[in-house]
Amino acid sequence: MEIKLICIGKTDDLEMRKIISNYENRLKHYIKFSFLYILDIKDAKNLSQDQQKTKEALLIEKQLKPSDIVVLLDEKGKQFSSVNFSEFLNKKMSSGCKRLVFVIGGPYGFDKIVLNKYTAKISLSKMTFSHQMIRLFFIEQLYRANTILRNEPYHHR
Repeated sequence: MEIKLICIGKTDDLEMRKIISNYENRLKHYIKFSFLYILDIKDAKNLSQDQQKTKEALLIEKQLKPSDIVVLLDEKGKQFSSVNFSEFLNKKMSSGCKRLVFVIGGPYGFDKIVLNKYTAKISLSKMTFSHQMIRLFFIEQLYRANTILRNEPYHHR
């Protein structure tokens, strides 16, 4: 199974990119994982929040295949412990899913088009984080989940 994380925009902070890259390299030992970066909307300053979200939704949709299992990272989504998230991933891996796609919305979240079409939603916290920091938190949890599934010592129970 392939896992993809779709993000709007690049990670600007060099130090954060280094840490994310470190986890990407660690994940290679467990799963096929990749980021898919959608370029920031041009002239976003001239658009309303709703217009920007709609444009982002169209760009997200272009990257998805009908067979994809799509999970939105959304503040209103279900929260998991790290162990429960590993169990969630294990179920998806066992189900024969070819591509599991997680999506981080832009700075204003998701358009209604995306929210209504993809009902699977996960929240990483009740707190609000920048959409760039969520990339790091997510990839670390993905790595942690894989070590949990293999009973490796990274996650202390």
